Amino acid sequence: MKILLIFFTFYLISDAVRCFSVTGYSGGSLLVDSGKLWFTDSAKNMYKLREWRRIKNDGRLLIFHNNKGNLLIFIRELNQQDAGRYRIGVSGMRPEYLNLIVLEDLCCGMSKIIVNRGDNVMISCKYSEKHKNHPKIMFKKEKASIELIYTTETWENKKELSFSNDSEENLFSVRITAVTPDDGGVYLCGVWINRHSYSYSIINTVNLHIVDKYKSATFRVSGYSGGRLMIKCEHPQYKTKPKYICKESAGCSERKNPGVQDEWMENEDVSLYDDTRAGILMVFFRELKAADAGTYRCGVKVSDYTESFTQLQLSVKHAAKYPKRVTESAPFGEEVNISCQIPEEHKVHFCKEDDNYICQNISSSKVTQMSGSSERNEERVFTVSISNVSVRDAGVYWCGAETRDTYLTFISLTTEIQLNLIMAPVVRHEGESAEIICPYDSIYKSNTKSLCKGKCSTRDKNPLSETVREEKDTKTDRLTLKDNVTASVFTGTITGLTAEDAGKYWCAVTLETDLNYLYTHLMVIMNEELNLTKYEGDDVSIQCKHHDEDQKSFCKAHEASMCVKDGVSLETIRDDRFSFSDEASTGVFTVNITDLREEDSGIYWCGAHVMSKVHLNVKRDFSMIIIISVCEILLLIGGFTLTVWKLRHKRQDPGPVQINTHDDLLTIPSDGLLYAAVSFQKHEKSLSDATIRFKAEDEH
Repeated sequence: MKILLIFFTFYLISDAVRCFSVTGYSGGSLLVDSGKLWFTDSAKNMYKLREWRRIKNDGRLLIFHNNKGNLLIFIRELNQQDAGRYRIGVSGMRPEYLNLIVLEDLCCGMSKIIVNRGDNVMISCKYSEKHKNHPKIMFKKEKASIELIYTTETWENKKELSFSNDSEENLFSVRITAVTPDDGGVYLCGVWINRHSYSYSIINTVNLHIVDKYKSATFRVSGYSGGRLMIKCEHPQYKTKPKYICKESAGCSERKNPGVQDEWMENEDVSLYDDTRAGILMVFFRELKAADAGTYRCGVKVSDYTESFTQLQLSVKHAAKYPKRVTESAPFGEEVNISCQIPEEHKVHFCKEDDNYICQNISSSKVTQMSGSSERNEERVFTVSISNVSVRDAGVYWCGAETRDTYLTFISLTTEIQLNLIMAPVVRHEGESAEIICPYDSIYKSNTKSLCKGKCSTRDKNPLSETVREEKDTKTDRLTLKDNVTASVFTGTITGLTAEDAGKYWCAVTLETDLNYLYTHLMVIMNEELNLTKYEGDDVSIQCKHHDEDQKSFCKAHEASMCVKDGVSLETIRDDRFSFSDEASTGVFTVNITDLREEDSGIYWCGAHVMSKVHLNVKRDFSMIIIISVCEILLLIGGFTLTVWKLRHKRQDPGPVQINTHDDLLTIPSDGLLYAAVSFQKHEKSLSDATIRFKAEDEH
């Protein structure tokens, strides 16, 4: 046993195995140069003795070699638990034994300096009173090594560095002029202790961050509360570097970044897209709030210690007219015009919202016209025409003003337009079956589908059925849903139609919420018809039942389907002879028509979705015409008879005729000829328009 102990003692003190001691300070770092050569491809390890715990390279430990090939050990952020003996092994070499002593002192620790590109920076390091006379030293930590950049031993100094030492404060400083992004990184500064066969440095750690701000100005960005805002920050020189946006009021501590490049990602109330092909970060505020106002950095992380950013000031305005929300509807295959107002001096931006509520460039391929016209000096009206609309065109559009600078673009979206598509109405009689056919975009083949009746865009919507996948049938009493994914069409069939089935139906595709941009009208014609016969000049009242408080109309048309598009609702009838009264509690409204005319005859549809057929026949009253005509004829006959009788009577009387002409009495012989002018006057109460004329041969 004694022989083994003696042998082990000689083994330790021999040149083959070496044990050396170093001293560091809690909070600081330690760089040890073992003075021993090692090969870069050799395996290396470090164990803490007694428990033989292997020290992993967790960021606090780095074993490497310097430019002389010596084995170096770097341990940062020392603490009391690090104190103890270590075994350092390199494959093919005798192990080294290190005794680490950790002391407490306020000299050492870690600090952070942020400086703008092009500025000068002073890196200061405090040291212990015990090491006033030791050489001062500075390193810069690279990825897998540590580079010596300054020492009071002048052979290693760089020309752009200058040194100063305050012995009273135990502080030395190194000044770097006109910093560049390459100057950012981790600096290690402290004192160098040389033990001949080995050396070590007691080190402070300084993290130097270089900020490369684009221009010195702050860009002004504005949007409206409740509206949308898109900000595009361009970094063409750092296309593949990770990008971010942060608010300076929080010290930029909470940085919003996509996390994944070339893909839209949500981060709280904003969506971000890091475009590596164009070197652009797109930041989309889905709904601006007053709390979003402030100063932001829109930047790129060049390295762990270098960043480049554009500073912008976001203001959130409040205006009653913005955001403006409108709804447009267009039948399949027709053209629709979408209009909005933007400030005169700005470029217009028109986009379509996707399934993630992100509004990008318009995706429709059918935009035929984009034109603008000035209404006032401040604003102009901009119109977009989309022709031959299809299911892909339905959805939510936004328009607004676009402002662009060299490396910054922001788009304030102020007008939301929901474009709905209208399918041809489905008209069926009471008791029949109805098919509602719903086409959809092929990208939604695997999504759930449903039919919804009524106010489907609000919380009080009434879904009729759950979804049908593929070509399986789903049934609920009288409703059958079938999804034909090959044709990208799903069909809802309702049997045994009743008045309650009539209404407005929406075809819905379910994502996170239901997309309801496609609708049709189901009109149920009741079997009971109303036949009315009236005469011209009469009045008539027609009672109509309704099942929908918002839908009341009285339409004249040959077919009920024409009333949806071409029918005239009561509110828009301009003829004063038509009036409307409503008894909401009874579910009945009344149409009154006065002074009926023959052209009022025809087929009327009463109701809206629940239709009742009304036949109105307006006749002319011939009885009075006949009476008047008979009277006129009788008067004519009587007048003619009297005239003939008088003429005959004159021929039979041979006596002289005396005519009293005022004061003189005129006597005419009986055998003489008498010429007289006879005037017939119409009696003022006569209803006849008849006149009497004599032919030449009848005059005597």
